[in-house]
Amino acid sequence: MLTDREKSILEFEGSWWLYPGPKDRAIRDYLELSATRYYQVLRRVIDVPEALSFAPLTVRRLRRVREEGRQRRVIERLHGGDQPGI
Repeated sequence: MLTDREKSILEFEGSWWLYPGPKDRAIRDYLELSATRYYQVLRRVIDVPEALSFAPLTVRRLRRVREEGRQRRVIERLHGGDQPGI
């Protein structure tokens, strides 16, 4: 089950651009968390099954971005980083 804090983080991530100022300042002002802690919780919560039900678009986007980053790092390791555009 998601906590209220986890729900707030998912809601914020789904609409952070609506808050004034830089994202890290909005995290601090509205969630009262450091940006580091915010991202730690966010990375963990997107793997909680209930998160997908609560915020499907946000969770799918974050999972996709994470997987693309993993794939990019694997390719860079395999090719020694000399594959432009990948």
